Amino acid sequence: MDTSKELVVDGAREKSYRKLGYTKLETAELIDALNKLLANYSIHYQKLRNFHWNVKGPDFFDIHANFEKQYNEAKVNMDEIAERIRVFGQTPLSTMREYLETSEIKESSTDLTSYEMVQEILKDYQILLEYMFNTIEQALQNGDSGTEDMVKSFVKKIEKNHWMLTAFSTKQ
Repeated sequence: MDTSKELVVDGAREKSYRKLGYTKLETAELIDALNKLLANYSIHYQKLRNFHWNVKGPDFFDIHANFEKQYNEAKVNMDEIAERIRVFGQTPLSTMREYLETSEIKESSTDLTSYEMVQEILKDYQILLEYMFNTIEQALQNGDSGTEDMVKSFVKKIEKNHWMLTAFSTKQ
């Protein structure tokens, strides 16, 4: 099966090689969106672990268990994102330096109250959702239903976690 396509640019013929039916430009756009999502997820994951280890107070047991559940979920999602990047024959970002340079989500200290920790995670969710929607948009523009389906499943979980933490942290 021929995976190349002839393009005519300024009257000259060029070959545009394709991987999985995507041009190099389409692949680059998808990988950029996926790597940005991966970087943000990675910092979010580490923040959840930090908070899981360091939460204190009367709601320790609830928050401690919830953060563990969420960082395990994040770990699975990060793996799926990185493997999706590999499907395209590309290398995912994988160092803390790359994550910190790329991520909009920032590290957090360990000396927050449980309420402040929850508020930090809620802010992370808003950022993650923005990057998820951007990734879905790129997937739709490039006809990538695999990435679209994967990220939409993440959106549902994040929205539910956001709702639950919002309900938990609402002051009465």
